[in-house]
Amino acid sequence: MSVRIRQHCLSEARFEPSPHADARPDEQDINLLVVHCISLPEGSFGQPYIHDLFMGQLDSSAHPDFAILEGLRVSAHVVIRRDGEVIQYVPFNQRAWHAGKSWYCGRRRCNDFSIGIELEGTDYQSYTEQQYQQLVHIAAALIHTYPALNRRRIVGHQHIAPGRKTDPGPGFDWHHFHTLLTAELAGSISA
Repeated sequence: MSVRIRQHCLSEARFEPSPHADARPDEQDINLLVVHCISLPEGSFGQPYIHDLFMGQLDSSAHPDFAILEGLRVSAHVVIRRDGEVIQYVPFNQRAWHAGKSWYCGRRRCNDFSIGIELEGTDYQSYTEQQYQQLVHIAAALIHTYPALNRRRIVGHQHIAPGRKTDPGPGFDWHHFHTLLTAELAGSISA
């Protein structure tokens, strides 16, 4: 399956523009892909709360765990649900607010130069094959669209905020992801 990016958005994704985004310092400086995981409440899937959080509409009284999220302003470029549904919240040329205090290869503020993709899940549960397939298709399209991005510059949130973040955690099979991505990129190049 081929994924297309047009005007910095996935043509096959539902687009829901989050108010939690702004301009990058340099729109051409996109060179890192950060994989995250999220579920609200933790371990509960298919709920509307992730969408509500990224849209600034989360009712913090809807669940006891949400009290700490009161007033939090966060987003990701893309969310991949358990069933493989893809929702884009921020165009790739804009800065999503996904990384927080972060550092990668001597650079701080990873939001400035990265793309954030959230997988609906938890650190310790396996992700679905539909999620891996969608992530691979999207990652390959991003690599083809943004020249400074390559497969060696795909990391987890735990890699750019060690000690503070643990996602996507041991539930994410990096070997499986890279095997699929290598095959996808080889297919894209030979096609």
